[in-house]
Amino acid sequence: MVQLTPEKILVTSAWPYINVTPHLGNLVGSVLSADVAARYYRLKGDDVLMVSGSDTHGTPIEVEAIKEGITPKALTDRNHAKVATLFQKWNASFDNYTSTESAVHKQFVQEHLMKIYKNGYIFAQETQMLYCEHDQRFLPDRFVEGKCPYCGYEHARGDQCDKCGRLLEGTLVEPHCIICGSTPTFKTTKHWYIDLSRFSDQLTTYLKDNKQMPSNAKNFSLNWIKEGLKPRAVTRDVEWGIPAPFPGAEGKTIYVWVDAVLGYVSATIEQCQRLGKPEKWREFWFNKNAKTLYFVGKDNIPFHTIILPALLLASGEDYNLPWDVSATEFLQFKGEKASKSRKIGIWIDEALEMFPVDYWRFFLTATRPEVKDTDFSWEFFVGKINADLNDTYGNFIHRTLTFINSKFNGEIPQPTKLDADNEVVLNTIREKVETIAKEIEASKLQSAANTLISLSRVGNQYLNEKEPWKLLKTDPEKAGTIFYVAAQIVKALAVASAPFIPTTSEQLWQTLGLQSSVHKARWADAVTPLEAAHKIGTPKPLFNKIDADEKKLDEVLRAIREKKSAP
Repeated sequence: MVQLTPEKILVTSAWPYINVTPHLGNLVGSVLSADVAARYYRLKGDDVLMVSGSDTHGTPIEVEAIKEGITPKALTDRNHAKVATLFQKWNASFDNYTSTESAVHKQFVQEHLMKIYKNGYIFAQETQMLYCEHDQRFLPDRFVEGKCPYCGYEHARGDQCDKCGRLLEGTLVEPHCIICGSTPTFKTTKHWYIDLSRFSDQLTTYLKDNKQMPSNAKNFSLNWIKEGLKPRAVTRDVEWGIPAPFPGAEGKTIYVWVDAVLGYVSATIEQCQRLGKPEKWREFWFNKNAKTLYFVGKDNIPFHTIILPALLLASGEDYNLPWDVSATEFLQFKGEKASKSRKIGIWIDEALEMFPVDYWRFFLTATRPEVKDTDFSWEFFVGKINADLNDTYGNFIHRTLTFINSKFNGEIPQPTKLDADNEVVLNTIREKVETIAKEIEASKLQSAANTLISLSRVGNQYLNEKEPWKLLKTDPEKAGTIFYVAAQIVKALAVASAPFIPTTSEQLWQTLGLQSSVHKARWADAVTPLEAAHKIGTPKPLFNKIDADEKKLDEVLRAIREKKSAP
C-alpha cells in the first residue's frame, strides 16, 4: 500500500466567476477534480481542508450586472447562493465555500497588500488606459475586447486572451467597448503595480525545483518568465471590488485576480476561525510538511504559478508556495468552446436534470482533459456510461452480490483452498488499489478512474473464466471460494470508488452491511478482507443503461432550457 503522505493537505479549486452558472468544462478542471483529491486524502487519514469560493468582484460581474440592469451585489448574492447549492448537489465536499465578499477575505487582502507595499514591491504610476468616451468609463479587463497581439484571436479580453492564455495589459489590437461597441481612446490614470520582475529568479528556482508540478503548467510558466516579467497592475478603475488600501488610492479597487488568488489563504483563515482554532490556518500555509494542491483550467495557470507565488513571496513571510497546480485543457462541445448565448455546452444545473450526479462525476473524471482538449458528445457520454459503469462496474457487483444473496444465504462464503488463480486475483486487487492511489496523488485522475473500472473488469473476467454457477451442485466449496474472492473485489471497489462516485459507493457500502459510512473508512480498508459469514444486504442495480440517442438527448436538453426561460 501507498505510505501515508504529509498530514496537512490543502485542496483548492479555482474560484468561479459568479456572473453566470458554471458549465461542465468549468467544473471538471476545478471543483470536481479537487473533490476527488480531497476525498481520497481524507480516506488516507490526512488532515484535509478543501476550500474555494465565488469570485464576486471584477469586471465580469459589472458587465453582467449592467446587462441585467441590477447592482453587482444583487447579482452576486443571487448567483452565489445558487452556485453554492449546485456544488452541494454535485457532492463537492468543501470545508469552506465562501466568497470574495467575505469580511475575512476583504480584511486579509487589504492587510496582505499593505505588507507588500511597505516592503517596497508595489509602486504607483500614471499610465495610459483605454477609455470609452460614450460611456464615460475606463475599460479594464472584460469591458473591452479586441484582437490578441500574440495569436490574433479576434475576441481577446483586456486582461487575458482566452485562446493562447497570454496575460494582456492595454495591448489589444482594434479594441472596442463591450457595452456600446465604440472604439476607445487612451486616457491618463494612476494605478498601483507589483514589480514581478524582482521575483524572476525566485520563481524560476521554485518552478524548476518543483517535481510535482505538471509539465504543462511548469513549461508555460518558465517560458513566460524567460520572456521577461513586467510590472502588473493590482488596481482597477471600477467601482465593484475591494477598495485599494494604498495611500492616495481612493476610488481604486483591487484587480480581481489579485483579489481571488489571495482567497485561498483567507478561506483557510475563515474556516479555522469557525472551528474555534484561529491559528490552525498557519499549519497549512507555513508548515513545510504541508502540501497545497490547486485544480484549475489551463487559462488560469499564470495566476497560480506566477501571480500568487509572487504575492506570497512579496509579503516577506515564509508561505508555502503551490505544490501542485493541476491544470486541465479545455472541454469542448461538438468541437466548439462553450457559449451560453449560442447555446453551446451543458451547464451544471441542466446536467443534473438529465442524469444522476454520479453518471456525470464518473464520465467527466474518466475523460478529464489532462493532456489535450477533449470534445463532449452524447455518443461519447452514453457509450462510456453504458460500457463502463453499467456493463462492467455495475454488472460485476450486481451478479456477485446477487449470487451470494441467493445461493449463500446472503453471507460471504467460507473459502476452502485459495489456489494460484485466486491468489493472482487477490494480488491484483492490491495492485490496482495502489495504482489508483498513485494516480490520484500524481493528479492523473483520468487514469485513476479508468483503473477503477479495470478492477471491476478483472472481476467479470474472473467469474466468466471460473463459471462458479456451474460448480454450485458439483463442488459448492470451490464455488464458495470463487465468490469469496469476488466479494473482496466488490469491497475494494466500494472504497476505491468513494472519491469518484460518492453516492454509489455509499450505497454499495451499505449493501455490503459495513459499519458507519464509506466516507469515514480508510483507504487501507479497500484491501482488508470481508470475513467469511459476514452478512450482506439485498443488492439493487447501481446504474441503469441509457437508452437514448443524440437527437433525443438534445431534445431533452432543449426542453429543460425552454422550461427555465419560460416567464
